[in-house]
Amino acid sequence: MGTIFRFHTDVDTDQIIASQYLLYPTIDEMKAHTFESLDPTFAERVKVGDYVVAAENFGCGSSREQAPSVLKALGVKAVIAKSFARIFYRNAINIGLPVIVCRELYDAVEDQDEMELYLDQGIIKTGDKEFSCTRLPAQMQKILDQGGLIASLNEEE
Repeated sequence: MGTIFRFHTDVDTDQIIASQYLLYPTIDEMKAHTFESLDPTFAERVKVGDYVVAAENFGCGSSREQAPSVLKALGVKAVIAKSFARIFYRNAINIGLPVIVCRELYDAVEDQDEMELYLDQGIIKTGDKEFSCTRLPAQMQKILDQGGLIASLNEEE
């Protein structure tokens, strides 16, 4: 079980990690500022295995790979949204952060609710409710299990 951190529609990459923090040399230094403009205490409260749940178009804006990277570095297990910006989705897969489409979840949960994601089955459970979500193809699941596309390609060399 993990805790839900619920965000709105059109969360852009600058809201995930603001551009001034891109000057920091490492993701480890950046992660303390994740979602700073939307929830200044997010980085302090999120725990390994928690979830980010959002409405439509999560990760819009610039193509910065640091946005999914800071979420992964904080231990976010997955981002579940009604839809994703294409570049954020690709960057998340590249670094091994599961990004799952579930159109019904956002409207059925509140911030700080508990949930569990069964990635291999494409099921989310929260309270007494169950939702169908993206069930990743075996090859994509393998890529995520290996830590992302880059790690997967390096492993195959």
